[in-house]
Amino acid sequence: MTDSKPMRADARRNRARILAAAEEVFAERGASASTEEVAARAGVAIGTVFRHFPTKRDLLAAIMKDLRRRLIEKAEALIAGGDPATAFFEYFTFLVGSSAGAGAVVSLLADEGTPIEPGEQIMALDHVFARLLDAAREAGTVRADVRLDEVMALLTAVTHGALAAGWPDDLRHRTVNLLLDAFRPR
Repeated sequence: MTDSKPMRADARRNRARILAAAEEVFAERGASASTEEVAARAGVAIGTVFRHFPTKRDLLAAIMKDLRRRLIEKAEALIAGGDPATAFFEYFTFLVGSSAGAGAVVSLLADEGTPIEPGEQIMALDHVFARLLDAAREAGTVRADVRLDEVMALLTAVTHGALAAGWPDDLRHRTVNLLLDAFRPR
């Protein structure tokens, strides 16, 4: 029987702290990270971690779900209140940086038997990205001939490259800047 009661406020806070701590711990320590380390970083008992996430795989999957939520929220915030001339470029940069940060979690999920392709994660965001691209075209900051499928292909390639090769921040920033320059009108 599933419990339909909403989660208590303290339980929601604990869950959020566990997810944030787990993302940090897995990024720092990779596969050697333990749920005990996550609990310590989150400031909760190990039983609290297991109450929310019975297995390491459940915890990793929740991190990916939380990341996707944050990516969508960022896009929606840019659509609602960002500068149409720069929001597209800001979001592209944000997505590449976010995928690089999720590299350890993606690798761990793959080790657990749940491969996650960066392209699949990115393509799920194409509807919000299309709106940002349209706004940038209308603002004149993106060439009129740039198509969404081209942008998504390049975004998928650069996120996959950054993730698979573990690009350092400087290389990632320079590569993204080169790509974004290609979208600008001459």
